[in-house]
Amino acid sequence: MEHPLLFEADDPIVDRVRGICAEYPEFAEKMAWGRPTFRAGAKLFVVMGSSMDRPHTMVFKPDPDERPALLENNLFFVPPYFGPGGWLGLDLEHPETDWVFVAELIDESYRQVALKRQIAALELRGLR
Repeated sequence: MEHPLLFEADDPIVDRVRGICAEYPEFAEKMAWGRPTFRAGAKLFVVMGSSMDRPHTMVFKPDPDERPALLENNLFFVPPYFGPGGWLGLDLEHPETDWVFVAELIDESYRQVALKRQIAALELRGLR
C-alpha cells in the first residue's frame, strides 16, 4: 500500500528541519510513509509528521532521562507507532516554537541513534 504524501515539496517547516538535520554526519533523507524521514546512515533520527491529523509535527528520540520533563509541556506528545519506543512528537506550527531548542532536540535524537563513528565525526566537526 502506498501512503499519500503528507507535505508539498517546498514545505517551509520541512525545509527548516531538513536544514538542521543535513549538518549531521552521514545524513540521509528518505521518503517513508508519505513523509520525509531524516537518518543517521540507515537509522531514523527525525520523522516529519506524526500522523495525517498532525502534519507539522516532528517525531524524535529524546534522551530517556529528559522525556518525562518534556511531556510536562503540552507542545510534546507521545506519537502513534513510535511512542512505545520512547520517541516523542513536537508541534512545530505553534507560535512559541523555539527553533534553537528544536535544533537541540534534533541533536539529542541524532546522538541517541548514531553509530560511534558518526558521533566521533560529529565531535570532530565541533557541532553542538
